[in-house]
Amino acid sequence: MAGLGDATRGRLLFGGDYNPEQWPAEVWQEDVRLMKEAGVNLATVGVFSWATIEPRPGAREFGWLDTVLGLLHDAGVGVALATPTASPPPWLGARHPETLPRDETGAIVWYGSRNQFCASSPVYRDYARRITEDLAARYGDHPALRVWHINNEYCTSCWCDETARHFRRWLRERHGTLDALNEAWGTAFWSQRYDAWDEIIPPRRAQYLNNPAQLLDFRRFTSDALLECFTAERDIVAAHSPHVPVTTNFMPLFAGQDGWRWAAEEDVVSVDIYPEPAAGFGDPAGPAYGALVQDLTRSQARGPWMLMEQAASAVNFRPVNVPKPAGVTRLWSLQAVARGADAVCFFQWRQSRQGSEKFHSAMLPHAGERSHGFRRIADLGAELDALSPVVGADVPADIAVLHDWSAWWASGQPGRPSAELDHAALLGAWHHALWRRNLTTDLAHPEADLSRYRMVVIPQLYLLTDAALDNIVAFVANGGTLVCGFFTGVADADDRVREGGVDARLRRVLGLDIVHEWSPLPAGTTVRLSDGTAGTLWSEDLSPAGAHTVAAYAEGELAGRPAITRAEHGAGTAWYLSTLPEPDALAELLADAAATAGVAPVLPGLPEGVEAVRRGTLLFLLNHRPEPVTARLPAPATDLLTGAHHEEEVILDRLGAAVLRS
Repeated sequence: MAGLGDATRGRLLFGGDYNPEQWPAEVWQEDVRLMKEAGVNLATVGVFSWATIEPRPGAREFGWLDTVLGLLHDAGVGVALATPTASPPPWLGARHPETLPRDETGAIVWYGSRNQFCASSPVYRDYARRITEDLAARYGDHPALRVWHINNEYCTSCWCDETARHFRRWLRERHGTLDALNEAWGTAFWSQRYDAWDEIIPPRRAQYLNNPAQLLDFRRFTSDALLECFTAERDIVAAHSPHVPVTTNFMPLFAGQDGWRWAAEEDVVSVDIYPEPAAGFGDPAGPAYGALVQDLTRSQARGPWMLMEQAASAVNFRPVNVPKPAGVTRLWSLQAVARGADAVCFFQWRQSRQGSEKFHSAMLPHAGERSHGFRRIADLGAELDALSPVVGADVPADIAVLHDWSAWWASGQPGRPSAELDHAALLGAWHHALWRRNLTTDLAHPEADLSRYRMVVIPQLYLLTDAALDNIVAFVANGGTLVCGFFTGVADADDRVREGGVDARLRRVLGLDIVHEWSPLPAGTTVRLSDGTAGTLWSEDLSPAGAHTVAAYAEGELAGRPAITRAEHGAGTAWYLSTLPEPDALAELLADAAATAGVAPVLPGLPEGVEAVRRGTLLFLLNHRPEPVTARLPAPATDLLTGAHHEEEVILDRLGAAVLRS
């Protein structure tokens, strides 16, 4: 099977989306010249080119693409060639309105933008198959081809009648019989029992709340329906060029796809990252969010991965789109490499003059090659070329943060104890706490092999399967350290609340007898704890059964009751947090738990906001602070970015970085 190494060939990939169909042919020569100047060695071509290749049904206009691929190859620029199926041309929707998606109310989602297709439509799938087949037959052996890029940011959902038929087939395969489906969905509630398969429809707009188990299965189905589209195109291009790896670009921490299932079907895992923090670029939420997405993508890939898109400067989708300060694009690109990326790419190469994204920044901005923006891109290309020793190297991690899309989907539905409970926000808060202390983490599915980790962290997994629970129990019993957040292990795979409210196996590991009642906190409120810190978002009335109270509630109805506990189970230790500690307290608690588990920071003693990551034999130091800092080194080292040798310490400029080899 082809892999990312077949594309990198020992060099970090650097480039971006290239849309030559938006420009006259005389511009293409200039593009190639400037790509060479900037050190670009990969261009993603054809993502939104369906209407250019097939301007009317059955037509094929490949001449322009022949020219573009030839120009790029002659310039030494490889190609990630995209199947253009993310954005069908207007003629498909006009001639075949059954290919257009419908929303929950039954209204048609019309063409005129992008992603206007129903993943269940046989007509859409047939046209997508045909153009993919012809593209692969023509270019499968092209010398410029490095990667196949299928579709783009799969994100559509549909509730049409064709989707309903597909959903029923999917449900038959999952549940087998109607009796089993009725049991799984709890249809005795509100008299919702189904007597025939044809009665089942997608969870369209209803008078009141939809059945949560039906909603959960529909989220799973939608992810799988889109995955069927991906694998169909993947198999076509792989048949023509088995030596070329295949990918599709994930959106960052996106709820619409089960990323674990999707990653298993890709040769290369790639992602788009746009961490423009609402509070501005001095907000540490930006690089912390980037680190979370990068760690997740590396974990999905089980090794190196591709940063397929990022912004060179400003984006266009916020109410106010400020440019990135000088140094941020470089710093965040190096952060991606530190956390496992073997490709650093952008949307897009040349900034568009027309269309909805004409004010989204690009490697080559409207201001042209003399602009500060292009010069920074060219400087970045030169630096990345010096980091070839990192290609293919691993990022070691002794901590795993558990994450699961089914748990995310189930916990985000209405009718829960608190609408303030947000799976992605909690995941981000816990990962941010570990990131602040330079504790490198993987992310893992709760059923994955956890034996290689010293510590496992569960920010919040409302839904856990029996296999996942047994896996977590075994991890602790065999000597691992578990830190578990509230409202975890409450429901089974069908969103059925487990007996006792929290699974008995998990309660035994945590040393808890009963969780009497969940008591979510109103938005913006806190509760004081006995250790002088405060909890947010949630609280619980619980009774220990062997667990030691680390901190108790110090006020309110739960005053004196345990808030944070620690218990021994088998050869391991399990912590339970029935509230969300404020950020400093959470970081301190997780650092203490890690130290007890034998996990040390990558480089102790760094100031807040200075990130340290080891990748292979290299140490990356990244200064996210607005002023210079001095970092003490564990051994003399040479900075690959500057060639400078450092004996005991290195000075990192504002938004500066060093990549050190001892």
